[in-house]
Amino acid sequence: MALSPATLTRRATIAAAAGLALAPFAARAQGAWPQRPIRLIVPFSAGGAADSAARVLTGHMGERLGQRFVVENRTGASGSLGGAETARATDGHTFLWDASSHIVNPSLLRGLTFDYATAFTPISLVVTFPSAIAVKADFPARTLGEFVAAAKAQPGKLTVGTQGNATAGHIGLVAFARAAGIEVIHVPYRGGAAAAQDLATGALDAVFTTLVSAGPVVDSNRARFLAVGTLTRVESRPDIPTIAEQGFAGFESNEWAGLFGPAGTPAPVVTALYDALAEAIAQPALRERLVQIGCVPVASRPDAFARFVTEGRAAMATLVREANIRTE
Repeated sequence: MALSPATLTRRATIAAAAGLALAPFAARAQGAWPQRPIRLIVPFSAGGAADSAARVLTGHMGERLGQRFVVENRTGASGSLGGAETARATDGHTFLWDASSHIVNPSLLRGLTFDYATAFTPISLVVTFPSAIAVKADFPARTLGEFVAAAKAQPGKLTVGTQGNATAGHIGLVAFARAAGIEVIHVPYRGGAAAAQDLATGALDAVFTTLVSAGPVVDSNRARFLAVGTLTRVESRPDIPTIAEQGFAGFESNEWAGLFGPAGTPAPVVTALYDALAEAIAQPALRERLVQIGCVPVASRPDAFARFVTEGRAAMATLVREANIRTE
């Protein structure tokens, strides 16, 4: 495989973007902040990985900041509708809780009304989510190798759902299919939870999404996991073998969630949000909840996250070009 879809996650730790432009945002954020409830746009469906992590953390963050967070699921167009809503916000209280589509959309989507590279202020890489491959309950494959064999026996027939076009699930599925030499039908959804629900009903053969999204339908015996996309087994589900250990050495695929403000978010606001987030993740009870739902807590500093996003966008542009990835 030309480039691991999780190379960006391993590069999540270095310095960054200087100089935030302060107008017109700053003019509206003068004085005490926040002055009213904080609107947090999650451009994916409720119940999915990114949404679940946001709801775990924002209660504590709101207590620290003295204003509650209002989580708004604004789905559609691979997350770019929520991105556009945040990019044009000038009220000083609207922020974006985005995922890997943030760095993939610029290479895959046409007709965007904003530039991902300049429209946002990175605040923190919050968590990463191990990706996973799960199959419907009556699918005959019990191992990843058996799934690959089934796909090779029926080229272009098996349906695999992801959390949407331009997501880590989409990119990971493409990368895995290339590595395994199989052809499947990609079925994008508006979030991993929606894909998992269709897997549970048998409408899909498999999903390539996150542990967080697929976990509930697996736990209710309506689907089962075949593999996780981390290089080592996941603490909360050590019984699931990795893709790497099942014949695909070095393969890694993870989703992530990060906090962004509109371009020009003032430095004191960035600091306040980062501090509230870091404090929330440091709480043992909240950290344990994140781990139990399949998250890996990170809380990187704003400068490290800015570098992560810049490098990740470049890496994904290379992967999209080399793999000739297209949205359906």
